[in-house]
Amino acid sequence: MPLQFVLNNLSLAGIATRQNDYYLRCRTLSKNRKSLQPLTVLPGWLQWHMPNRQRYTAEHAEAGLDAKFPEIETWPNQFPGYEILVDDPEFTSVCPKTGLPDFGLLTIRYMPDQHCLELRSLKEYLQSYRNLGIFQENIVNQVLEDVVRWARPVWAEVKGEFRPRGGISTVVTARWPRPKPGKNGK
Repeated sequence: MPLQFVLNNLSLAGIATRQNDYYLRCRTLSKNRKSLQPLTVLPGWLQWHMPNRQRYTAEHAEAGLDAKFPEIETWPNQFPGYEILVDDPEFTSVCPKTGLPDFGLLTIRYMPDQHCLELRSLKEYLQSYRNLGIFQENIVNQVLEDVVRWARPVWAEVKGEFRPRGGISTVVTARWPRPKPGKNGK
């Protein structure tokens, strides 16, 4: 009996049938339907035949770090020993590998020394990430580096709480001054 594909209109999953064996295809159908490939059943378990996907490269890891970010303006601090907390609940960027959008809450906490961050320019700075392909971990660390460069605070912390994509959410926190490396360089 030839291999047949049956379309389930509710899930758009193809089910391949051949004689008494059933193969479940859990991949969304593409427009040209060439993505439907029967699966091979191995003794005791199911092996998925997926196309080879490109692995993450050094170029993916470094993506966005060489971008020209706008200057964050500052103004003279008038009081010592207090903390400032700024959050951006609508922070957006783009995954450098998939091109899918990343959404999250970005929080900046710092104790100013001589200068405070000017909020309008900070907002423009954060909006420069909107269409930038950059990993979430790099966003948090780059924002911290730029906050420290422009404001020179006593201490600073940047926290990114990114919305789930594929069922996984990410929380990244970076602090300045950076911890000193231990004996093993870690």
